Amino acid sequence: MDERGWQILDVLFEQKNITKAAQSLYITQPALTKRLMQIEEEFGVKIVDRGIRGVQFTPQGEYLAKRAAEMLEVTREIKEDVKNMSDDVVGTLRIGVSNFFGKYELPDILQHFSEKYPKVLYHVETGLSKYIFNSTYNTNVHVGFVRGDYSWPGEKYLLFEEKIVIASKRKINLEELPDIPRIDFDTDHLYKSLVDNWWNNHFSKPPIIAMNVDRGDTCREMVIRGLGYAIMPARLLQGIEDTIYQIEVTKDDGTPHTRPTWMFYHESSLEQNVVKAFVNFVKEQQYNN
Repeated sequence: MDERGWQILDVLFEQKNITKAAQSLYITQPALTKRLMQIEEEFGVKIVDRGIRGVQFTPQGEYLAKRAAEMLEVTREIKEDVKNMSDDVVGTLRIGVSNFFGKYELPDILQHFSEKYPKVLYHVETGLSKYIFNSTYNTNVHVGFVRGDYSWPGEKYLLFEEKIVIASKRKINLEELPDIPRIDFDTDHLYKSLVDNWWNNHFSKPPIIAMNVDRGDTCREMVIRGLGYAIMPARLLQGIEDTIYQIEVTKDDGTPHTRPTWMFYHESSLEQNVVKAFVNFVKEQQYNN
């Protein structure tokens, strides 16, 4: 079966509706029905049953639909690999980035990289660092930008380290932290452990968590509006440093706690010109700690 056939099964399995699937595939409903009948004839099985509740896949049809997603992924990878084997820097670059890096760092990198290599296409995946780590490890992306000290078995490059600070709209001191509202944000377990360990080493009672938000930049906006203090990487405060009171989070010896940002990739990925060009390009960029 050709790629279009697998695509039809994949979309129909997701939509469970002939009309909606046809619209998604930009074909007519009769054309989709005819192609589905051809697939059933090719495999010698009934793939779907149609009723008042829409399309119901038979066991054989469900098996084929699930394999369709795998076949489309393999086809995509093959096409990318073939393009990337040329001497020119072309093809699709698959990048995974932490939410912060994707918002504040990656757009500028891709803008300048695209100016140098205009034939490159991009697939960008964003999420918490732990998800990007796993995605890079499983080669779902070529290059991953991850915040935190993850144990990475492949090639890596340190982009920058940022200090951890206590940020507040008003001037505060360490002694009053257990008695004033704190704003937390969803993050990876490494950063959370760092903050929790620091807190437990300094205070005997838990913090007053007044608010828990989904992202670091949302947390920053709450701090700006004076709704509480937050313990966050200093890079989140870029551009508003002069308006926010900050206290460095330090270790027992007085040195600051920091959070690194890494570029992870597999050495084998460098066999593709587009990946090699991108990795070298990022290494040439200048970052300020």
